[in-house]
Amino acid sequence: MRNRVSRGLIALTTVLALLLVYPASTASADTITQGDRVCSMYVNSIGFGAFCSSGQAYFGDGSPPPTWKDRLGNHIFIPCRDFPIPEGIALGKPPPGKEWVLRVSIEDYNLNSVDGGKDVHLERAITPVSAQDRDQCRKEPYMDEFWATFDSTYPDPALQVKPTYTPRVNVPAYFSLTRESSMIFHTEQGDPDLNSAFYDATHNLTMRGLVTSMVVDPGDGTEPFACAMGVGRVDDGFDGYDDHADPFHQMSTCSHKYARSSAKQPDGMYTVKLTITWTVAYWTGGPDWKTIGTADIHAVQRLPVQEVEAIGG
Repeated sequence: MRNRVSRGLIALTTVLALLLVYPASTASADTITQGDRVCSMYVNSIGFGAFCSSGQAYFGDGSPPPTWKDRLGNHIFIPCRDFPIPEGIALGKPPPGKEWVLRVSIEDYNLNSVDGGKDVHLERAITPVSAQDRDQCRKEPYMDEFWATFDSTYPDPALQVKPTYTPRVNVPAYFSLTRESSMIFHTEQGDPDLNSAFYDATHNLTMRGLVTSMVVDPGDGTEPFACAMGVGRVDDGFDGYDDHADPFHQMSTCSHKYARSSAKQPDGMYTVKLTITWTVAYWTGGPDWKTIGTADIHAVQRLPVQEVEAIGG
């Protein structure tokens, strides 16, 4: 598979603000010092980031932080929202009366906690919805502050399927993630103020998240399989699949062969479940990236599988 490089940079200061307001359970953390500056970095299932200071600390006004239930008041918690399909995903025609959306859901949340609880996470599903389905995940302004917890997090995973997004029965289907959803940088190019990630007079602290493995549950009752990610070529178009070779002669091992079509499945599609492992590292000007830790995120994608068509059909 390839080493995927994202074209975009996300300002680290945005992540810092969210971390301070909505502390998340930490999967891994590390601290580095340079002179009087201390930088603390974290990685968890929501995202990763850092906070650098010059010895000053902020403890708030001493009042207990409100729980999600407190902030919700008398409103109903709506744990899902619909978004446009990410770029790079080509889908077939949706079922009649429905349209494709990326549905993101807040799962395993605890309203009696100040940050959603230690198990709270996002799950993403590319799925067809009707107007009635959309109303179940309507966007209410009072829910914005709960969704803000997950801003500047990992990009939405976008599953690519080759040689065609609609696999054929008994023909290997190869899985990968789009370049934009496989790697991300957090960096800060601003002034060395209290909240910036300025490390010393010569360079800034930079963090990198890279998808290093993906477990695919193909949704047809067979066992999940693991795929190594994040190694190989860095050229712009490489995704581990050789378009000049047939599906039966590929170097990639991240593939699955469906024995039956998805015609009898809900909406005529299999539900593919992904467990994506992000490995987060940081760089402070030395020759190597230093790994902090890993975190898993989960995603769900609907996939139609068709019978093999006859030649010319």
